[in-house]
Amino acid sequence: MSFKPLTTVTSRTMVLPLENIDTDQIMPAKFLSMTTKAGLGEHVFANLRYDENGDLTDHELNSEDGKSCEILVAGHNFGCGSSREHAPWGLTDYGFRVVISSEIADIFRGNSLKNGLLPIVIEKRAHQWLLENPGADVTVDLESCEVRLPRNGGTYNFEVDAFSRHCLMEGVDEMGYLQNQDDAIAAYENR
Repeated sequence: MSFKPLTTVTSRTMVLPLENIDTDQIMPAKFLSMTTKAGLGEHVFANLRYDENGDLTDHELNSEDGKSCEILVAGHNFGCGSSREHAPWGLTDYGFRVVISSEIADIFRGNSLKNGLLPIVIEKRAHQWLLENPGADVTVDLESCEVRLPRNGGTYNFEVDAFSRHCLMEGVDEMGYLQNQDDAIAAYENR
């Protein structure tokens, strides 16, 4: 599988300050029967975006400005709960490329990295600044592993393993990486 390579993202931020947003809040269980990624973005945060009649609410996620944000800033402990891959699938289909929090659940982090979504854990001071400044223009540079905040907000480093970083920058998942190694594999086998 391939996705749009991620090297640098500059975007306004969408801020969801709630703590402990679990994968069921990101992608409710009733949408887990979908087997393709296309269209899952319509269901991201469905309980915030739709009322009990299925009509769109006035939540910022439904606004044109909200739909243009590629960076989601979430409260502490984002992506906890079950291991559903539908959560990062839906976030990327909605248009998010990056999720920033002060803590991101391990399974969600792994699923995100495999599906073209960069999960960033940032230090608490920078996280608090992001929460207090929704809609700020932020730059995420995967090559240098930096988050740059505007208005002298500072530059903050983040960690991502080298393999995941390479795959995100190339726009390939693990299988795509292996498929790109066909020539090297054939050369090895011929030795």
